Amino acid sequence: MTDAARRSPVIFDGHNDLILRLINGDITAERVRDGCADGHIDLPRAKHGGLAGGFFAIFVPSPAESAFSMEEFSKPAYDLPLPPPVDHATARVITEQGFAAARALEEAGVIRICTDVDALETAMQGPSMAAVLHIEGAEAIGPDIAELEGFHARGLRSLGPVWSRPTIFGEGVPFRFPSGPDIGPGLTEAGKRLVRECNRLKIMIDLSHLNAKGFDDVARLSDAPLVATHSNALAVCEHARNLSDRQLSMIAETDGMVGINLATGFLRPDGQMRADTGLDDLLRHLDHLLQMLGEDRVGFGSDFDGAIVPEVIGDCSGLPNLRQALRQRGYNEALMQKLCHGNWMRVLRKTWEG
Repeated sequence: MTDAARRSPVIFDGHNDLILRLINGDITAERVRDGCADGHIDLPRAKHGGLAGGFFAIFVPSPAESAFSMEEFSKPAYDLPLPPPVDHATARVITEQGFAAARALEEAGVIRICTDVDALETAMQGPSMAAVLHIEGAEAIGPDIAELEGFHARGLRSLGPVWSRPTIFGEGVPFRFPSGPDIGPGLTEAGKRLVRECNRLKIMIDLSHLNAKGFDDVARLSDAPLVATHSNALAVCEHARNLSDRQLSMIAETDGMVGINLATGFLRPDGQMRADTGLDDLLRHLDHLLQMLGEDRVGFGSDFDGAIVPEVIGDCSGLPNLRQALRQRGYNEALMQKLCHGNWMRVLRKTWEG
């Protein structure tokens, strides 16, 4: 197989945390453009692997003293407490840094920020990665939701109301194994307002990290497809971050979709966050999601630069190994096109233009 064939179909990915690396000062936009030896994403490796774009998350990390060690994920069972809430003022500052980092990436030619599907499809064929700006955890938005419209004007088109910690809008699931996602209360009144405003502005609502009661509240309130950008199947890995068959059926009913997360702790049946994980576990999730959702409602949401991924992929340059595994599983080229990018374009068009 030629190198061009190994890079095809190009992949549009549901989630990455590259912007956080710029916020933290780990890397510059110029280094992402020119190539670097660490992390999961830079422009040369993206071209090599056929990563044509994705959702670029703006995320406010928890304070260092509340961060947990990855060693916790090596235990047979674990239940990491939810980090404390992040205050609004701090979140605003860091979110502003995230928008500035996204603009720096665009000015360096790494990404092209897109706000409609036609622009995404054009950008995926160009020299830069096509980017949807996403906020993961809405702590930078106050209870009156006043900031949302300004963020939308600056290019925001996707938002997760929570990460795995409490907010004024609702609660995320903890990193708990074994466990399902039915943990904690549903959306607050502010959370319900946030859903309605996202619908009004045509901002996609991301259900990844949201607990089951919050998920149900979004399903009752939202007029858009239900989408989880980087989540997996609870039936394969009993982790609180994964989706139950009941939730998957609700997503299918709204013609939404799920992006498969490459984080190994959400893939492996034993919940271990270990790099020495083959792709068989990922393929079991894919088979199950296709069975529950159908071939038009599944894609990928790697969590690059935010998780430990299978070493057989390693970083975005290793995505040809994922395509090879799909072909060996018997997926035909038409389905490959849908999984790699077509389904994301479909659900975004329905969400943004519906």
